[in-house]
Order: sequence, then C-alpha cells, then structure tokens
Amino acid sequence: MPLMTSWVASANSADCPFPLNNLPYGVFSTAALTPRCGVAIGDQILDVKTAEAVGWISVTEGAVFDEPRWNKLMALGQDAWAKTRNRLTELLAEDAADQGALADLLTPIADAELHMPIEVSEYTDFYAGRHHAFNVGTMFRGPENALPPNWLHIPIGYNGRASSVVVSGTDIRRPWGQLKGPQDDMPRFAPSARFDIELEMGAIVGTPSDGPISVREADANIFGYVLLNDWSARDIQAWEYQPLGPFQAKATATSISPWIVTAAALEPFRCDTPEREFELLDHLKDVGPMLFDIELEVSLAPEGKDASTIARTNYSEMYYSAAQQLAHHTTSGCSMRTGDLLGSGTISGPEKHNRGSLLELSWGGKEPFTLDTGETRSFINDGDTLTLHGVAKADDYQIGFGTCTGKVLPALDDPYSRN
Repeated sequence: MPLMTSWVASANSADCPFPLNNLPYGVFSTAALTPRCGVAIGDQILDVKTAEAVGWISVTEGAVFDEPRWNKLMALGQDAWAKTRNRLTELLAEDAADQGALADLLTPIADAELHMPIEVSEYTDFYAGRHHAFNVGTMFRGPENALPPNWLHIPIGYNGRASSVVVSGTDIRRPWGQLKGPQDDMPRFAPSARFDIELEMGAIVGTPSDGPISVREADANIFGYVLLNDWSARDIQAWEYQPLGPFQAKATATSISPWIVTAAALEPFRCDTPEREFELLDHLKDVGPMLFDIELEVSLAPEGKDASTIARTNYSEMYYSAAQQLAHHTTSGCSMRTGDLLGSGTISGPEKHNRGSLLELSWGGKEPFTLDTGETRSFINDGDTLTLHGVAKADDYQIGFGTCTGKVLPALDDPYSRN
C-alpha cells in the first residue's frame, strides 16, 4: 500500500511516524482540554471526543469516546474498530470535506500531555524471544542447557502487576529489595544495584474471550500494539526467582508508549515466525504470517548528556507471536478481558548490538559497554534516561510508535527507617 495523503500536510512526509496509513490512538490533554481520546496525524492530534460529540464520528448508539481511555471501543470488536478507522481516514484524507471545521479539532502534539491510552485489566509478560532466552540461559547454565526443555514447545510467561504499568515519560524510582550475592552468607535489604530494561512489544486485547480460543481467533482479538519496557532488578530477581519465577524484581514498573498502533495499520508488515526445531502442537501452529517487521532501537542518555543508541533489533526475531501467546494463555480456560496487556518478552537478535537488555549487552556485568559520551555501563545509573523506539518502514511511508521513555531516579531513603 502506498502513502495515503492527508490535508494535514505534516502527515505526508515519508519520514513522518504518523501518516494517514497509521492513525494511532492515544489520550491527551492541554491547559484548555481535559484528558480525552485522540488520534495522531502528522504533528497534530485530532480530538476524537469532540468529533463524536458534534457528530463527525458515530460508532454506535451512545457515546464511545466520552471517557479518557480506548476501552469502550476495544470492547465493541472488529466491526466497530474498522468503522472507526474508516471514518477517521475519511475525515483526514486529502479530499475530505469541511477541512476548516475539522482543523479546529487539531492540537499540536508538542503542546499536549500524553496519558495512559487504556485502562489495563491484567498484565502478563512472556519470555518468547529465542536469542534473549539463549543468552540469559547461557550466562547462568551454559550453552548446552540454555533453553529449558519446554521452551521450544510453549511460550513461557508469568502474571505481572497491572498496577505497575505506566505511560512513557513517567520517572522510574530505583527499587529496594532483598539481595544475596554468591559471596554473601546472608541476604540483605538494599537498593537494586543491577537495574535493567527489557525491550519488548506489548499486545493489547480488545475482544474479550471466555475459554480456549484458537491462534486465528486470538490474532483477531488483538486491538493493537505498543512499545513496552519491562524494568527489571536483576539482583533482586537472581535471589527470588527460584522456584516460582519473577516477582518483586518485575513489579517496579512497566512502561508503555502512549500511542496504540492498531493491528490494521500493521497489516502490510506481516512476516513469518522463525523456522521451528520442533513442530508445534496443533493449538499453537502458525496460521499465516504471525509477526510484524518492526525496527526497534534502545537509547541511553546519562543525565544532562546526549543519548547513545545501544541496541538495534526487530520484532520479527520473536519465536512466538502475540497471537500464539494469547491463544496459549487461554488453554486452561482462562478468560481474557478487554484491556489485558501481553508483553512479548525481550526482543534480541543474533549479534551483540541486537541485544535488548543491559544484562545481555554487558554479559551479566562482566563486559561493560561504552556510550558515545565515553562513559561505560553495565547496568543503569541514577539519572539515566532509557528510550525505546519503534517503526515499520514501507517504501514511501512509515508506521511509528513514538517513543517509550523513562528516567531512573535514585532509590528512596530506607523506606523502613521510620520504624
């Protein structure tokens, strides 16, 4: 599909992340406007709440966009999603009528504050990137035992904290936790010294389900995708994770990008999952191209200094797609709700510069890497800002996600000293 042109001139550049082909959904506010649903077009945001209120958009009887979140539309299902997207395309297309009146509903992105685009119902994080799983397993168990026996047969995951999901731009406080190094006789309570990120994509469930669903049904139930940073305290994780897996190490925060890129916008960028070593069981088999060709980057900026790109990879490196993760999640009869968020797991590639976590980039802290500023890092320093970038590129346009960013603040003073 070629670039679709808009009467919003800034949307027609080949390097614009938000062309008419994209139309990502977010929630914004200004000094004059309370938080509301909006759609990004070029360097502007269309006020969807007002567009519905004055009759420009009508999805169903009753208001859909009267709340500052997209959950109402998500719950209506694919027909309503398509109707909304088609209508927004009509309103913003180059030959749209009443452009002058519609222009009054635009706000420059630069003047807006962006908020959480959805109310997260529940959050599940997976461990479904093979290169990441192999790297981490090699560090702790050696290459011959890097992947657990089940890894090539099912997408492994754990249930996280929906209350910890925050929007891009939210500062992240270094966590306290119980730590025990290999040379320590006893554990101690201290701030994490090995704080890390994980470069992930998040899939947002739109249509709810009750009981097991197929991979094809799961694919149809996904409303859209966001960039996702699973902040991880590796030293807390190393002490707590056996035998039940991550807990407090992953509960500090999970950052997501403020714009939801719809599954429909990503359709032209579908690609196949990697070749399998073992044939998946029928309930997990691919039903077509299940991944998307999305270029991903991580940058790190020390406080007061320019950012350095520290990793580049692609969402196509995933071993299991979001649809397979969602289908697997339902096999036990688990109901999925509108607003459920599924983290892909860390997305790494085969080369060192493709590694999506500092744990991998520094090989567990043994091989510090150098920033463009000349500084070195093994894990995150206080004051560092970590930013995820994502874009799917066609010949004459791109589908951007914006950025997912967070600055790490120093740990609080001993939270229990008051006792």
